[in-house]
Amino acid sequence: MTERQPAEVKREKDRPWLMRTYAGHSTAEASNELYRRNLAKGQTGLSVAFDLPTQTGYDSDHILARGEVGRVGVPVAHLGDMRRLFQDIPLEQMNTSMTINATAMWLLALYQVVAEEQGVDITQLQGTTQNDIVKEYLSRGTHVFPPGPSLRLTTDMIAYTVSHMPKWNPINICSYHLQEAGATPVQEVAYAMSTAIAVLDAVRDSGQVPQERMGDVVARISFFVNAGVRFIEEMCKMRAFGRIWDKITRERYGIENPKQRRFRYGVQVNSLGLTEAQPENNVQRIVLEMLAVTLSKDARARAVQLPAWNEALGLPRPWDQQWSLRIQQVLAYESDLLEYEDIFEGSKVIETKVEQLVEDAFAEIDRIQEMGGAMAAVESGYLKSQLVASHAERRARIESGREKIIGVNAFQATEPNPLTADLDTAIMTVDPRVEARVVKAVEEWRTTRQESSDRQGMGDPFHHPTVQQALDRLKEAAAGTDNLMEATLECARAGITTGEWAGALREVFGEYRAPTGVSSAPVAVMAEAGSALAEVRAKVDATARELGVGKLRFLVGKPGLDGHSNGAEQIAVRARDAGFEVVYQGIRLTPEQIVDASLAEDVHAVGLSILSGSHAQLVPDVLERLREAGATDIPVIAGGIIPNADAEQLKSAGVAAVFTPKDFDITGIIGRIVDEIRKANKLDPLEVPA
Repeated sequence: MTERQPAEVKREKDRPWLMRTYAGHSTAEASNELYRRNLAKGQTGLSVAFDLPTQTGYDSDHILARGEVGRVGVPVAHLGDMRRLFQDIPLEQMNTSMTINATAMWLLALYQVVAEEQGVDITQLQGTTQNDIVKEYLSRGTHVFPPGPSLRLTTDMIAYTVSHMPKWNPINICSYHLQEAGATPVQEVAYAMSTAIAVLDAVRDSGQVPQERMGDVVARISFFVNAGVRFIEEMCKMRAFGRIWDKITRERYGIENPKQRRFRYGVQVNSLGLTEAQPENNVQRIVLEMLAVTLSKDARARAVQLPAWNEALGLPRPWDQQWSLRIQQVLAYESDLLEYEDIFEGSKVIETKVEQLVEDAFAEIDRIQEMGGAMAAVESGYLKSQLVASHAERRARIESGREKIIGVNAFQATEPNPLTADLDTAIMTVDPRVEARVVKAVEEWRTTRQESSDRQGMGDPFHHPTVQQALDRLKEAAAGTDNLMEATLECARAGITTGEWAGALREVFGEYRAPTGVSSAPVAVMAEAGSALAEVRAKVDATARELGVGKLRFLVGKPGLDGHSNGAEQIAVRARDAGFEVVYQGIRLTPEQIVDASLAEDVHAVGLSILSGSHAQLVPDVLERLREAGATDIPVIAGGIIPNADAEQLKSAGVAAVFTPKDFDITGIIGRIVDEIRKANKLDPLEVPA
């Protein structure tokens, strides 16, 4: 007779995480339609992507906004846009994440006013504003103001939401973008935690939140992290994050309630690792990366958004985003993942790795604190140079083959891909006529807004100051010590635009150009005898001699508002190591500024890096200005996420060469640039033996 097995204990199934899709494009109306379709497909939260002018505090008709309107997100210039963005979406039922940083206070104010117009009790609003300015200085490049005023905006927002919007996460501290910029797991954890310390110290020291309410502040701090394809290491990283956060909040801030100390995070899995070559492989990469942040119950994300398989090719279509949503839904609803406790508890392998990550991260956190904290480490250039160096080391590993990327530097033979058989239909394109319509709409808003504002205020103009009164009040608050949120809400209700709000603060706070980290980055690839870099150095030196100059000069430019500077920085560092004198002034330049610098520095080539999709307008502008200046002997090279059809158009316009993410051999790219310099100067082709 067999022994009876005990009945299985009924487990309570864990609830699924919030499922989001990062989305927004073209116009508020088009994005609203997309959101409503995604919600109908089972998405359980919204994740709003704003376009670069909105993120950097410019209206759509500003010169720097040219080519950028509606490309990487939705343009929101004023209250009317925000109304249309959330039309027929009940905000009291929504959990909305807004990826916005320098202008986070402004967008939250617009969101609050729209909610009030819907009749919503704002204490019930749920969602997140990203609002992590430190990583903008390091990796994303949508910062506007200097570190001090930026931290004040964040502090004021946190203090306001704790009192008025207690369910809102006023900051989403982002290690995601740090990994994209090359951070190791230790750097990712340490830099994010150092940012959190800087923010919490600022809130505590501002006097706006009493000590007994600091637990409420800590409980609303959330994190936005990255998960790469090394999913065991990534899962251990998440466990390390939780332990470090628990220790810091308990010991540094005296938070006794374990619920308030809980590490709360959302995830978008890695986009840096998505490949243009064999893009179908991105699907399994995305799945592995999702598992890293969902398998372990004790370190499980509470919100997940996945990129689409074709993001290295261009803007995903709604169908591509649906595919990514379905990946999440299959795991959550078809598998048994949510039925079990933490399946890694007691693993010696996992525990050893977690302990090492915790120890190393605390050592780096201590190093940053000794420098004066995260803000001081930003201003000194330490954090940026560390990231540039880490990224350069990773690129060197890929180029040498020590780090294998399937389809890129390994197993490159492939069958024809039916998914990309017609590349023009494999991605979504933004109608170039959209920008003109949006610009016209902003201009019309400025002429009619006071009437609209009074109408929305139910005929009570005293609740809605004039545009100038609201802006004067904002500048007065900025010059003093008042919390800036109330003045910002007045601006929202008065119909002020994004550019006007940010412009007023620019007058008081000034602007900030963050360190590039290029000049201080160490050499990642040595020019050893017989190496590819040694060959390119020889070509650089020989070409400089033939042209009668001491060094070839190469300008690397970032036109427009695209702040993703990783690629430009790596090209600049490698060109420097190959013997070029490199001119790199950082991000956010107009074509006119780039051409002026090219002429003033007497450069031999110009490299333009754009990942936002504005290449079709900005690159030809640079070419035309060089022609007008008579500088036809300066070859222009373009790089970024540039579809094949666009690349051909750029070449027809006069671009010497186009490089995209599939071109991973940076040393080879530098060699091609030397070839183009020789061709432009009518020098014979040069072959330097290895």
